Amino acid sequence: MSILPDLADLEALRAFDTPTVCNALDVVAPDRRAFGFNRRPLVAPFPAAKPVVAFARTATIRSREPSREPFGGKTTIAYYEHIAEAPTPSIAVIQDLDGPDRGLGAFWGEVNSNLHKGLGCAGVITDGAVRDLDLWAEDFFVLAGSIMPSHVHVHVVEVATVVSVAGMIVSPNDVIHADRHGAVVVPAEVIKLIPAAADLIAQREKVLIDASKSPGFSIDRLRQAFAEVFQVH
Repeated sequence: MSILPDLADLEALRAFDTPTVCNALDVVAPDRRAFGFNRRPLVAPFPAAKPVVAFARTATIRSREPSREPFGGKTTIAYYEHIAEAPTPSIAVIQDLDGPDRGLGAFWGEVNSNLHKGLGCAGVITDGAVRDLDLWAEDFFVLAGSIMPSHVHVHVVEVATVVSVAGMIVSPNDVIHADRHGAVVVPAEVIKLIPAAADLIAQREKVLIDASKSPGFSIDRLRQAFAEVFQVH
């Protein structure tokens, strides 16, 4: 990533939900309208969680067969080093490689949520499985492909690589905005433009919503409202 966003700019993005950020990206980065976000649904076990904005730390996992390394081996340690490295805050973005058996074993639970939080990680986005939700680290964000009971043989395969999670392509250190609706990669060069674009969209949407609540709302009034929308600049 050639541009390192200011932490204040990242914090400003947390004021918006992820659909609003996607809408704003339509304005400031229109070529990204059809990609950069999860294309398949993910589970939000804690729907009341606040939006998270953080730098991606990427890895792949597998659980169908045992790891060739001992518990706590060099790949595992390299993974946690990747999670802890600058810039922070980080968010783990993990692709499960098990194909039709994706999510067979849960990499995420009580232990990993607490370990990651302790290393400055704000949450996880994975197409794999999570578990131990009642014991999950406090305020640790999660979007997952499924909720499953066992870890089976789950282990890290590759660290700091380009991943595809539910159709969202993510590189290490990409800026991610996520909430219960899903996640989106926010290009660093347009982060400062997002708040103004979101405000413009909100003003335009307000024209339509206010019209819909007006007495005697009709198709003619709707046509008028559509015309008024693009008078808002």
